Amino acid sequence: MDPRNGSIVTYFILVGFEQSSPSTRALLFALFLALYSLAMAMNGLIIFITWTDPKLNSPMYFFLGHLSFLDVCFITTTIPQMLVHLLVKNHTVSFASCLTQMYLVFGVGVAECILLAFMAYDRYVAICFPLSYAQIMSRQVCVGLVGTAWSFGMINGILLDYMTFRGPFCRDNHIENFFCEAPIVITISCGDAQFSLMVIFADAIVVLLSPMVLIVISYGRILSSILGRASSSGRGKTFSTCASHLTVVILLYTSAMFSYMNPRSTHGPDKDKPFSLLYTIVTPMCNPIIYSFRNKEMKGAMVRALGRAGLAQAESV
Repeated sequence: MDPRNGSIVTYFILVGFEQSSPSTRALLFALFLALYSLAMAMNGLIIFITWTDPKLNSPMYFFLGHLSFLDVCFITTTIPQMLVHLLVKNHTVSFASCLTQMYLVFGVGVAECILLAFMAYDRYVAICFPLSYAQIMSRQVCVGLVGTAWSFGMINGILLDYMTFRGPFCRDNHIENFFCEAPIVITISCGDAQFSLMVIFADAIVVLLSPMVLIVISYGRILSSILGRASSSGRGKTFSTCASHLTVVILLYTSAMFSYMNPRSTHGPDKDKPFSLLYTIVTPMCNPIIYSFRNKEMKGAMVRALGRAGLAQAESV
């Protein structure tokens, strides 16, 4: 069927980087494979450590383990497919595959945005209300917050998938990106694209701006609290930690906002892909470095894990 002649679209073509030269695609493949492998290894290590080390039983590490699990799920929905398309000429994806990928991107991405807000709130309670921290952030509360993030993300994914695919597709079936991104898919449908884009814009206000406001307020109160009672060295450490956390948040939220809250007339393949890469691979790779590997307790847990591995290997010899 030829979608350009008005037939119903049953598959899509992900344009991705097919306009690039073979040498450029080979370079991109090596780069993205290295970044993907690094992100998977770092997040996998954090999942293993936070879920097995008994000394990391505080709410912060509970949230970090789930953040890493979300990052693993998120990058796996998009990057492996992009790596395959950098090697082969066939860039077609079925209608069902595109729908499923978009649902996972929506669901996991929204869950991560909400979880980051809960993590900022956790740090706010820990620093500003240390005596009540264990009572406020009990195990039951933490499980409830993680469950809320996952549930809202999965339910929200159903709504956004419906808004994206509610109209027929009978025009061009070329998607000018390396994965099925909702605003681009909506613009090639034959339905009421404007209404669907307005719904996605309104949804983005809720799932992007609201958590970001909570994060900024939480870190703002943390800084104001520290300034009043910490030493100069303590203030410097807190400023450094807050700045690094906010850097990751800004990378994730601004890139997602550009993709889902800007008019499509301001977009283009050369503008969309860099921002898509920011929130699909760069942020999941930065999260372990910013949130975990700069932490002394996490470093100690890694040493203990390596020690247990070395001991087990020595006993097996």
